[in-house]
Amino acid sequence: MAARSRNEDALDLVEAAEEDEVLKLEEEVQQMAQKIFEYRAILPDQFSSTLRSVLASGKPVLMTRLDDEGTGPATPVLPWLDSEAGVCRGLRRENTELPVAEDMEEDDKIQLLQQKISSNTVVLPAVLNRMKEYMARIDKLESSDLIIHPAFKRKSTG
Repeated sequence: MAARSRNEDALDLVEAAEEDEVLKLEEEVQQMAQKIFEYRAILPDQFSSTLRSVLASGKPVLMTRLDDEGTGPATPVLPWLDSEAGVCRGLRRENTELPVAEDMEEDDKIQLLQQKISSNTVVLPAVLNRMKEYMARIDKLESSDLIIHPAFKRKSTG
């Protein structure tokens, strides 16, 4: 009888450990589902806003011409990084109606904006890869024969 109660106690301990493990796994699944939900809600908006800002940055802020042309009187110069050559070239402004103080502030703002856009565009491929990875994982889970709780399933749009 003592041996039988020990076996039952051992089985109870194993079952309790398995239940704890299942609870931990369920909690991890819930956390992953929450992260996926957040990524699905946030990333498309971030991607579209970043894309819009990158496309908008392709247009000149003011009418400019390259400093290499050397035509016209000396005007304030904006730094511009030539990404292909890795060389900093200057852009001259056509419109010099702004006072010098405001002009310098605007130059600083433009330079800061260019730095932010370039740092965002550098990170964008990694974000897209992660997004594709997670979407592939989700699709793989959906295509498997496992029973998925309805809270984790995609809502049909249509």
